[in-house]
Formats: sequence, structure tokens, C-alpha cells
Amino acid sequence: MMSIDNPFILVVDDELSICQSFVKFLSKMGYEVKYALNGYEALKMMEENRFDVVITDLKMSNIGGMEVLRRVKAVQPDIMVIVITGYASISSAVEVMKMGAFDYLPKPFTPHELRAVVYQALTEREILLSNKKPLHKKGHLKPFSHQLIGESPKIKKVVSMVQKVAPTDSTVLIYGESGTGKELIARAVHANSARNKEVFFAVDCGTLSDNLLESELFGHTKGAFTGAHKSKDGIFKLADRGTVFLDEISNISLNAQSKLLRFLETREFLSLGSTEIQKVDVRLIFATNKHLMEMVDDGSFREDFYYRVFVYPIIMPPLRERKIDILAISDHFLNQFNQGLGKNITGFDDNVCNRLIEYDWPGNIRQLRNVIERAVILCEKDKITLKELQLSDNLGDIEQSNDIIPSTNEELKRIKKEIRQKAVAKVEKNFILNALIKNDWNITRASKKVGLQRTNFQALMKKHHIRLPRHGKPITEDF
Repeated sequence: MMSIDNPFILVVDDELSICQSFVKFLSKMGYEVKYALNGYEALKMMEENRFDVVITDLKMSNIGGMEVLRRVKAVQPDIMVIVITGYASISSAVEVMKMGAFDYLPKPFTPHELRAVVYQALTEREILLSNKKPLHKKGHLKPFSHQLIGESPKIKKVVSMVQKVAPTDSTVLIYGESGTGKELIARAVHANSARNKEVFFAVDCGTLSDNLLESELFGHTKGAFTGAHKSKDGIFKLADRGTVFLDEISNISLNAQSKLLRFLETREFLSLGSTEIQKVDVRLIFATNKHLMEMVDDGSFREDFYYRVFVYPIIMPPLRERKIDILAISDHFLNQFNQGLGKNITGFDDNVCNRLIEYDWPGNIRQLRNVIERAVILCEKDKITLKELQLSDNLGDIEQSNDIIPSTNEELKRIKKEIRQKAVAKVEKNFILNALIKNDWNITRASKKVGLQRTNFQALMKKHHIRLPRHGKPITEDF
């Protein structure tokens, strides 16, 4: 857990109401907070105070957030800077990250998101300060670090492989089921490489159409296709000297594979609609949850592309194959959500520990994370019990109902009706909780995602006594 004493935070925004809302919210989390109404005032305050985190708006009159970030990093590089903006774009995100921002938070965001990113920034700052050692020679890399939790032989092997490949520029291919943490491996490779000061960019190939993927990666010129009203730099150009992580490459078309193959061989590309060849220095890390050789055999994956990406494969084991790590990972998530949701749960009872280890976790670490988050929300005591541990095959309520033996037909009807009502209520409650968790407690996004009117969604929340986490009202409604 983080142990920074009395964290000191500076909020920079040219709207007084926003600054006051931030101060009110962050102060309730136990942080000391000051604010500045412009970049010039913020820089003057930093000359007189030693802040741990600076949260700055991007668009401001009188020294914008980009300039604040640049000057902070030039004078006090160990300060964590979080940039917020209502004008989010890929290019602006990449630019602030390349300049050294800890994170980039596009509006609208929830208090849960803000709370989490501030906590992560303070934790990272503590690690940075505790590991700070004089560099004996130029180019010396920081000690090996990663966020992979566990002591099982399989996860130790993964860590060892990451440690060996990180200092090189070799292409990495990560195999693993959905939810196993493939992006964590990619980030660990980047963090321990000579490129760690440059941008890391993650792209989910499964969510982009063929044309959109090509445009996002290579960029396009004005008029290159319908809707291309202005030229746009692609991810490869924006991530020059950094790392690009392409997740789920099994989903890209043969045509896109052909263009990526050429880029892998030469690091050269053409933007859509352009005849000018561009060259960049980018490290590529790929990931997939499918057996690519089987796809080569059935003709859906190019053989030459396969051998280009299959340079240094790392296999991320599913959670069911590293059961001795489950409790350590669960404790990590418990600590994380205790902090994020303002709770003080001390642990899990013995029955929960046994259940966590016995369960097969088809959704892997992602599923475990959601289960622990839901349990922390529901728990009202000092330890999580089976009552709060709502796994997909948890039949606790049904098992309890089996103990009831009616003595008359009328009583049978009444009990059956009660069981139906309880079953429906539980499904409804889990339905609403799941939607909120997956959408970071943003009611508007959650209701839209599940296909409900916001008023009906809120009515179900009220019916089942579901409240947002402490100060859980969407930030944009307060600011």
C-alpha cells in the first residue's frame, strides 16, 4: 500500500468552480490540495511548495497545460502530472505522454476514475523515490520492474523472459487467453527497455475495421477517403522511438497483414492518400488469444507474416494454471478497491479463500478483478464472505431455499413466489452492478450500453439500494 505522508496536490484550471470541486473531492480523500487559476500562477506556487501531483487542464488562457507540463518536468521531473481535457484526441494524448505526463484523463470522467489515477500516480511516485539511485554512467537503466503478481513457476518464467527481451529491440509475440494480462507483459517490456521514456501505445485490432485500422496506424491525408476532412498523423509516426502494442492481431485482414509485414521489414510506410514514404523507429509487440499456426494452415493468416511476428513468443498462463497466485492477486485487488471505494476491509474468510482457489476462472484475471470489486462494494463488515463473492455458479440463495419444506399447498405457492421474486431481484441487482462496474460507474454510459433509458436504469438502482461509490456522482455533473 502507498505510504506517502500527507500527499500534496496542485489543481490547475482557469474555471474557479472546477478548481473548487476538485479541492472539495480530493480533500475528502485525505489529500492536501491547492489550486491555481492559470499556468503562470501554478508555476509561481511550485517555486514555493513541493507538490507530489499536479492535475492540469490542457486548454487554458495564460500558459496552457502543455507548457505547464513541460516546465514541471524540466525543473522537478519526479512530480507526477495528470492532464485533463474535454478535447481528447490520439495526437494530444500521445504528445502529453511523450512529454512525461503520468496519465491523460479525457472528460467526462467519474470520481472513481479520478480517485484511481491519483492513487496510482502517488504510488508510482513513491516507487520512483524509493528506487532513486545515482546513475554511474549514461544510458543506465532503472532496476527491473513489473506489475505481474505471483510466485508460481509459470509466472516466474514469464518474468524471466520479459527481463531477457526488454533491453533488446526484438519483436515480441504474447500468447494468452482473454483476460490473462497480455498488456501488462507488453508494458513491462517497454518499461524495462531503453525506450521507457518514450510513448507506449496500445491498439486493440479487434475493435477496428480494416480501413480504420490502416488509417489509425499509418495516418491519412486530407481527402484520402470520404470523411477525411483534414490530414492526420498515424500511431506509428506519433510513437516514433517508442513502443506500439498491437493486441489481437488474429483479427486483422490478409490485406492489413501484408501492409504490416512491409512495415516490420523496413519500418517504412505510406499514409493513406500520400506518395511520400515515411520512416520511423518503433518497437512492435503483438498479442493474440488464438493459435496463429492453425490460422496459417486454414489460410486466414499469412505464413510470411507469422514468421515475422514469431520472433520471441511469451506464453501468459491462464489463472487456473497458476492457482498459488490467486490469493496474492486477490489481496492486490482488495487493497486497490479499498482505497478506490473508501473502504477498510481486512481480507477474506477461509471459505472465500478456498472458493477463490477452487474456481476455474474462465475470464481469468479480468474476471477475478470484477468479482473482487463487486464483493468490496457489497461487503459491510471487515471480511468478505461467500455472501458477497458472487461467482457465476454461486447457488447460495437456491441452496438456502432448499431447506424450506412447506406444509400446505398455499404455503408452497407462497414460497415459490418468494423464490421467484428473490431470483429475479438478484439477477436485476447483478445486472445493474455489472453495467456500472464495466462503465466505471458512469450511469449515462452504463444505461446506454445495456439498452435502458437512464430513468429506468436509475429506478432499478433505487429499487435495489445501489449507490455509487463515495462521491460517486459523475465528475462532469459537479464541475
